[in-house]
Amino acid sequence: MVNIENPTTNQVKQCKLGWSWTVFFFGFFPMLFRQDWKWLLITLVVDLLGLFTFGIVSFIANIILAVLYNKFYLTDLINAGWRPADEASKNLMLAKGIALPVK
Repeated sequence: MVNIENPTTNQVKQCKLGWSWTVFFFGFFPMLFRQDWKWLLITLVVDLLGLFTFGIVSFIANIILAVLYNKFYLTDLINAGWRPADEASKNLMLAKGIALPVK
């Protein structure tokens, strides 16, 4: 779990790193609740395409997304201007391969 903050609004969020159990069990609902429209649409399109393969493609895609989604979400927040709130969060993000902008 890392803490990130928006320097403009001083809002702080806690984000998880690694496997996303919520995406694994609930599919696109975590994206809906986080208002992450880009990944919500991507997930819905893949799930709709998966209907033609009796859900096999959707199942495999949801496993892959469960592995990667938290990293994608955190990277999108960093690109939107959010920053690590503390040194421990910064070190965890760097250890997971999340590129941070240079100040």
